[in-house]
Amino acid sequence: MQKRWDIAEEITKQTKQRAKALASEAHCPLLIAELLISKEIDNLDDLEQFITPSLDQLHDPFLFKEMEKCVDKVLQTIENGEQITIYGDYDVDGTTATALLYLGLKDINAKVDYYIPHRMEDGYGLSTTGLELLRDKGTKLIISVDCGINAVEEVDIINDMGMEIIITDHHNAKNIMPNAYAMINPKLEDSQYPDKDLAGVGVAYKLLMAVYKKLGIFNFENRMKYIDLVAVGTIADIVPLVGENRVFASLGLEKMQNIENKGLLALIDIAEISLKRIDTTDIVFGLAPRINAAGRMSSAMQAVELLIADDETRCRDLAEIIERDNSLRQQIDQKTFQEASEIIEKKYKDIKNTYCMILSSDSWHPGVIGIVSSKLVEKFYRPTIMISYHDGIGSGSGRSINEIDLFEALSTMDDLLESFGGHKYAVGLTILPEYIDSVENRLTRYIKERITPEQMLPLLKIDKKIELYEIDEKLMKWLQSFAPYGPENNQPVFYAKDVMIVGYPYTVGRNHLKLKVTKDGCVLDLIGFNLGDFLPVLKREAFIDICFTLEINYWKDKSTIQGNLKDIKLVDNK
Repeated sequence: MQKRWDIAEEITKQTKQRAKALASEAHCPLLIAELLISKEIDNLDDLEQFITPSLDQLHDPFLFKEMEKCVDKVLQTIENGEQITIYGDYDVDGTTATALLYLGLKDINAKVDYYIPHRMEDGYGLSTTGLELLRDKGTKLIISVDCGINAVEEVDIINDMGMEIIITDHHNAKNIMPNAYAMINPKLEDSQYPDKDLAGVGVAYKLLMAVYKKLGIFNFENRMKYIDLVAVGTIADIVPLVGENRVFASLGLEKMQNIENKGLLALIDIAEISLKRIDTTDIVFGLAPRINAAGRMSSAMQAVELLIADDETRCRDLAEIIERDNSLRQQIDQKTFQEASEIIEKKYKDIKNTYCMILSSDSWHPGVIGIVSSKLVEKFYRPTIMISYHDGIGSGSGRSINEIDLFEALSTMDDLLESFGGHKYAVGLTILPEYIDSVENRLTRYIKERITPEQMLPLLKIDKKIELYEIDEKLMKWLQSFAPYGPENNQPVFYAKDVMIVGYPYTVGRNHLKLKVTKDGCVLDLIGFNLGDFLPVLKREAFIDICFTLEINYWKDKSTIQGNLKDIKLVDNK
């Protein structure tokens, strides 16, 4: 699909002078200094904080409004020998948060267990079935992680059952708040917490650290003990990797190079990920789909069991079960994607004038529709909601594009929905079949009023123009210090003009493009994942403009600089 190249504006003379000064002080390439200036880093102190994240950069957990109240309740419950249950969501964020709090409270002799709802049987969040189970086995205090902020009715049921709940969550809250004992959520309107973008596992970590602080065991070892779980959940949930999230991701990935969590290690081994070079890509495309597969195909309780297990044999067995779940999930993904694409071809014949896509079927597995929605957005660049019917009601999962806040959009039509939740780019909902067409019509109008035809093309944000002769080992070393990469700290994207194709491009694997380009006597190897469709129009010695990121390609004992192609524009041959 054609993309919009959104090239950052050229910097002013004044900014160029600041960049030159920073380059001189930091002994870095000017291009690196200009990228740092664009991140509002213009002095050595800020640079040091950026490239060496540390625990010192984390905020005091007691900055949360009700944290003191939460900690006192947790410690009182422990002192009374009463049962605490961690109630989590079934995705990576929820399962890592559950494992973190379970292990962390177990360390201080809490009587604690955990519960994750079954996606197909219980649905998202707090379920009546699950709550009855907890009551019957003697739970006194529930601590929700990564869910609960909109569970108004369910919290009333908890109170009526004689239990209490502390809600820790990071999702957007609706107008009516649940009557919980206390709530910790950085997105609450009256929250004074400085970092609004924590993942659910980050919020859970804050609660645990507050408990440790109150007990006087807030030392380096305890603060770092479960930071790998925080990193996995944070990175997998695709939250902005700035501020505290950058600290979690950086320190957690570093800890994973000498990993102690036997369950994570078993999963890393089965995914064939290199611990020496583990990065955010390995989490997002390697670990996260596997952990999620447990909740999609069977039970996320298995994922938590893996993350808290200490027996190597049991860890290996659980990792193999989860790997089989993931293989099954991939097969169902592919089949569902094919079916959805065929529906789109029949239902939306004029895709240019289609503003959103809502697809439904009674044969789709509810555990994969979120993944397939993401793939459809990637293919068609339209907000997409997929709905699977079960017992006369539709369970939907939606994904959006840069320009449309899907949570906000659905908030304007909640009269047509049984329930919904989520955030800007990803939502979950339940709906009666008779209202699906009305939702699609209203969503179409909503989007049409807020978007231009040009904005319906995928946006490719480009940071800097680069010449091939600027690409060397020193530049790469500095670029690597920008990691870990993620939202709001994306890998820098460059473009180069009028480079000439060397030899003959070809495809490898599943439609991946390989080619070499040259300019000013310098040559750059490039790979373009899923860009094989360009092959017929790329001729030997033709001139092209390229958009790409830079990375180190490791093969056997060799490492080389490689460009990861994002897009190509043909230019007139010279």
